[in-house]
Amino acid sequence: MRVLVVKLSSLGDVIHTLPALGDAAAALPGLVFDWVVEEAFAEIPAWHDAVERVIPVAIRRWRKRPLRDFTGPEWRAARKSLREEPYDAVIDAQGLLKSALIARLVPASRYGMDRATVREQLAALAYDHTVHVPRDLHAVERTRLLFARALDYPLPRTPGEYGLDSAVPAAAGDLPAGLLFFHGTARAEKLWPQTRWTALAKLAEDAGYRVWLPWGNEEELQRARRIAGGSSNTEVLPRMSLRELAGLLQRVKGAVAVDTGLGHLAAALAVPTVSLYGPTRTSLVGAYGRNQVHLQSPLVDGDISDPLTLMQAITATAVWQSLAAAIEEAA
Repeated sequence: MRVLVVKLSSLGDVIHTLPALGDAAAALPGLVFDWVVEEAFAEIPAWHDAVERVIPVAIRRWRKRPLRDFTGPEWRAARKSLREEPYDAVIDAQGLLKSALIARLVPASRYGMDRATVREQLAALAYDHTVHVPRDLHAVERTRLLFARALDYPLPRTPGEYGLDSAVPAAAGDLPAGLLFFHGTARAEKLWPQTRWTALAKLAEDAGYRVWLPWGNEEELQRARRIAGGSSNTEVLPRMSLRELAGLLQRVKGAVAVDTGLGHLAAALAVPTVSLYGPTRTSLVGAYGRNQVHLQSPLVDGDISDPLTLMQAITATAVWQSLAAAIEEAA
């Protein structure tokens, strides 16, 4: 049996889909998945044993010049790839119009969430079969339920597993006891103040840890440099691929993350991680897995007009205490 998964983005959403693949592969021997995903995240599906072929697309890039790019060679190649294999089913695990339209290009039975539970209601019109998936479940559990009902197997009662334990080799070389700080995120209200990161790096230094700071754009690079300037034991990393970061994650003692996809990557690799949240509902999209700690703003239930205040209320001391406890418990 061959199934096409449509889950385009973002990084966290792609990672949240992995446990459903493991469930299905265990329940249905011989099952093989192909996966349509945004080019920036194409590394991730290929790490899972149940995925045979990854079909990268660039909708985020193509829509900037739609008249040119949606008639160009990349789009034509992607459409051709969607028809190279005969599929028994297509599962749209994204639930957006763009993902539903991709699913419609494939001549197979299409499955997705129903109008009441899909992210964009019109997307449900593209499916041959719809599944009711309660909105109050965590994103990982919603996807696991969608796959179980679409492919007709019992939903496991055990927690989901990402299936990445041996997928990416650990970084080579001798490294000191270190920590990764994921300080960047796409939305300003999810950022933790730079002064808090600097204070946390100093606490890590006092405890004998090396701190590494990744970055993905110029703004994050400059922030990382400012944070590193407050501690002699903090280093700004060179630009790294997702595979390189995953390899380094497997060598560190722990991590701290704001609400970002890299925090979910740490969770997928079971790295002891403290994730910091302001307005985000952790019961729905918080880091899922072993060795994960959610540190919610103590002001989240108050009448706060400025969302930035929520993150400012999380202290470096509280984060360090939570991280030290998580590292000790996982040891």
